[in-house]
Amino acid sequence: MYELENVLRPYAWGSTTAIAKLLGRPASGGPEAELWIGAHPDSPSVALSYAASGSGGAHAAGSDDDGRRTLDALIAEDPAHHLGGESLAEFGPRLPFLLKVLAAEHPLSLQVHPTLQQAREGFAREEAAGVDPAAVERNYKDDNHKPEMIFALTDFEALCGFRPAAESRAVFLHLAACFDLAGLELPPLLPRLLDDLARPDEPAALRAAFERLIAGGEDVSHATAMITAALISGAPMASHVAELTTVVNLNGDYPGDPGVLISLLLNRISLAPGEAVYLPAGNVHAYLRGLGIEVMASSDNVLRGGLTPKFVDVPELLKTVAFEAVGVPMLDAETTMLGQELFRPPFREFQLQRVELQPGGGPVPLAQSGAAVIIVVAGAVLLDSPKGELRLDHGASAFLPAAEAPVNVHAVSGATQTALAFAVTTGLKA
Repeated sequence: MYELENVLRPYAWGSTTAIAKLLGRPASGGPEAELWIGAHPDSPSVALSYAASGSGGAHAAGSDDDGRRTLDALIAEDPAHHLGGESLAEFGPRLPFLLKVLAAEHPLSLQVHPTLQQAREGFAREEAAGVDPAAVERNYKDDNHKPEMIFALTDFEALCGFRPAAESRAVFLHLAACFDLAGLELPPLLPRLLDDLARPDEPAALRAAFERLIAGGEDVSHATAMITAALISGAPMASHVAELTTVVNLNGDYPGDPGVLISLLLNRISLAPGEAVYLPAGNVHAYLRGLGIEVMASSDNVLRGGLTPKFVDVPELLKTVAFEAVGVPMLDAETTMLGQELFRPPFREFQLQRVELQPGGGPVPLAQSGAAVIIVVAGAVLLDSPKGELRLDHGASAFLPAAEAPVNVHAVSGATQTALAFAVTTGLKA
């Protein structure tokens, strides 16, 4: 087992305090958006030397390099040992998942992730064209897809997938009625959107409305300004308070951005702590605010669709969006006969285990299929395998090779505080 040091991503939308408070350390003073725990080559965790006797990550005796190596390099030394044969056969010689602690103080970009085939083809195309990996116009950073899930640690706000066209049309009809009642000029965009959303074929209706907004330029900026001005001036929101309040708030961060009105095409969701959703390829989404545990296939492929100053490739975006109305893809926990609390999305790359240990309580077996990573967000735990032990205190994390299994997670002897940890392994076994 290897204790880890992880990379903190300081994106501007991140909270300045949430991750530091969760992990029990001082804040850096700047935005702390994502803590990456995994082996993605852009920001791999650093593995300390092997801990076989509860030394908390102490370096192996006689090590001539202080025992530190990036996790991707460590795995490459012996993929079969670290990943296990089934994972190696399914996903190749790389850790197939990435765990993040995500803290959004401001909205993330409106985005979608490609399918595996789209990612492979797009990556190969850009590589062949010689597009610089760091270029702003680069869409595909790697050749993998990025299905993901988010587990809410606090109240968590998000946009997630298309709602039925009729529901979106009802919101835009309400806005049109507000302009009529106030004797205000109707933004020309509104009647066109109403016509789009009235199409009898729902996927065609959603696509037409989305395309009109994403590529509408000044017409969309003008309509957004008029609509938000009306709402700020007191136009009634009726039964659409959450959606229309979101429009006002998003326009405050990204004035005139097409994503502001695109938000009205999407499910507006509020997760309570302990709730989770999963996001397959093609699902248009944006996290708005909150702290959560995010898990995904190990990829950084994002096609942006608004709420960002970054590059938006509209033609490529339209190839990746799934234009279908979906229910909110909530993910309920399953409790096994061994007392394991698992969140199993329909993806083979990962599953999430929530481990809560009361003082003096018995151990919980780690659900491990291949490699695993674990992070402790409250209290302390002791990891116990046939090959040794490793104590992880509050805020610490570890990589557990496949060959280390089975691992049990214990409360620390004499602890007075409930311990809480999250572990990720592959989803290869039911």
